[in-house]
Amino acid sequence: MFNPNNIPTVSVSEAQQRLEQADGSTGPLLIDVREPREIEAVRAEGIVAMPLSTFLLRYRELPTDRPLLMICESGNRSGQATAFLLANGWTDVANVAGGTVAWVRAGFPEQRGPLGPGEGELGS
Repeated sequence: MFNPNNIPTVSVSEAQQRLEQADGSTGPLLIDVREPREIEAVRAEGIVAMPLSTFLLRYRELPTDRPLLMICESGNRSGQATAFLLANGWTDVANVAGGTVAWVRAGFPEQRGPLGPGEGELGS
């Protein structure tokens, strides 16, 4: 049985390294489950925006054949989304520990302001 308290977790350093080394079509996707106003304030570069408020309506859009790295502000909401996906058939999903706060603190590439055309969309 799946234990939601034992979800796979990666550090922001490991997430950044995996994203940097990725092959565009098969590499990991960084899924940000924060709400739009939070994403506009600051976000990791290259995120796919899928706010938790619409996650249950949209999660089936996520590929099952690519690694998914889930991120939010601190790791709590993305941990819930990670547990949900693992319980619903996804196998290569990990929560990014510390979330966007840790990402920005580590000095990794970030964006601020409204999303540009296509930014944050699945497949962009």
